[in-house]
Amino acid sequence: MEESNPQESDSEAPAPAQAEPGPAGNEEPTPESSPSPPELASLSQAGRDFLAVSQEVFKDFQAEAGSLDNLPQLTIDAKDTALVCDLAKRDSRLGMKQLLCLACVDYEDHLQLVYFLHSLETDNTLVLKTSVPPDNPRVPSISGVWQAGDWYEREAHDLFGVEFEGHPGLTPLLLYEGFEGYPGRKDFPFNDYQEF
Repeated sequence: MEESNPQESDSEAPAPAQAEPGPAGNEEPTPESSPSPPELASLSQAGRDFLAVSQEVFKDFQAEAGSLDNLPQLTIDAKDTALVCDLAKRDSRLGMKQLLCLACVDYEDHLQLVYFLHSLETDNTLVLKTSVPPDNPRVPSISGVWQAGDWYEREAHDLFGVEFEGHPGLTPLLLYEGFEGYPGRKDFPFNDYQEF
């Protein structure tokens, strides 16, 4: 009677299956295996695919690709904002029928407007960013593309002084008529108030 050696039985076990090599001559990495640029590392494959479609739709606008956390993002020129937003809504590949939010951020040397667009059909969200100088913050209004833009733009006008060209009426939304300054800006003197 022969004794069995456990080491020998392990060595005779079948080797783990390895991936079959692709067709001859096809050494290009697949999109899933391609390393993504650092600015896109937080995007899922679906996010990168959607970003690629968005870049194709906006190819005439020299949009710069990026990500905002796990959301695809494009940075555009301020003068193109209304055109890009209108195209994002009308193009069936994107179908951005909803403006989720419009935010303004003061970076002191520029103001950045951030548009969150959403497709109700595909549940995709796209972030558009554009920058304007703080001494002359002007950008085309998108209130004609999405009605929700009306209030968002009035808020950004109240708090940051952004002029939305073509807006039907930038009346104060949060402040009162005649309020001096822009309390959303970093240089607004919050501590210089007078109590009554």
